[in-house]
Amino acid sequence: MNDPVYAVKLSVVLPIYNEIASLGELDRQLTEAIAGLRLSCEVICVDDGSSDGSWARLQELSSKNHMYRMVKLRRNYGQSAALAAGVDVARGEFIVLMDADLQNDPADIPRLIDEVQKGYDLVSGWRKSRQDFFWSRRLPSIIANSLIAKVTDVDLHDIGCTLKIYRSEYIKDITIYGEMHRFLPALVRQAGGRIGEIEVNHHARKYGKSKYGIERTAKVVLDLMTVQFLGFFGSKPIYIFGGAGLACMIVSVLTLIYIVIDKILLGKSLIESPLLLLSVMFTLVGIQFLVIGLLAELIVRVWHESQGKLPYKITKIVSSGRAEA
Repeated sequence: MNDPVYAVKLSVVLPIYNEIASLGELDRQLTEAIAGLRLSCEVICVDDGSSDGSWARLQELSSKNHMYRMVKLRRNYGQSAALAAGVDVARGEFIVLMDADLQNDPADIPRLIDEVQKGYDLVSGWRKSRQDFFWSRRLPSIIANSLIAKVTDVDLHDIGCTLKIYRSEYIKDITIYGEMHRFLPALVRQAGGRIGEIEVNHHARKYGKSKYGIERTAKVVLDLMTVQFLGFFGSKPIYIFGGAGLACMIVSVLTLIYIVIDKILLGKSLIESPLLLLSVMFTLVGIQFLVIGLLAELIVRVWHESQGKLPYKITKIVSSGRAEA
């Protein structure tokens, strides 16, 4: 198999929503950080429906710097959609994602590149000295990081840090939707990627206000359920629905046996016992779960076959000690 040919070595993707006050300083910091890399680079700025004149300012910066590629979304879709748009447009072998509010430090990009070239497929930033308010930002982040790490088994200190570098082949193979940008490390791990982490700088917000608060924790819990379901049961949904169905039917049979024994030994009425109704209910619920599992299996097969999607990814094929074309 031929290795993919990339137009540039590094793509930096910036989702931007009403950050006009930060753009001038961000441009200066990015230019300084990238100038010393001696790599072919591009900076992709995704305007996520800004209403403060950010798009006009981005066009102005683009006219002065050939590295910039500007993407304007029709409306505000959210950070995940903006990141997805930037990743789709990116042409680099490595893709850096970072925030545009000056809290992430572009000076960390060279260190991320050095680390990912050690053989990692994703290197995540760790904001060890985070400069945010505790109750509104750091506490929700601590809770979310703990939940995600325990459930997904991705051992990172700061999963929520946007500043990360990816090998293009991994992140481009992931569909980023909803609020799934938080779970990119888990999705890369599920795809077989090797993950690393380094400490990065973090600065207090200078301009504007944060778009996130403590309400994010509830969203994280719901999205986490989705990620785990898709990761472990997305290709075989019958395992979870069928398993739940069989469990319900086993409970139904055991309840029925108990009722019969109760009738024989104690002479209790079957009709008067609420357990008979419970047994019937578990039987019906079990049948429903099994039917849902079978329908989900049909949907998955139609999806894979109609889209031409394979249930595997080949990294390399070697024959006689040499990689095949």
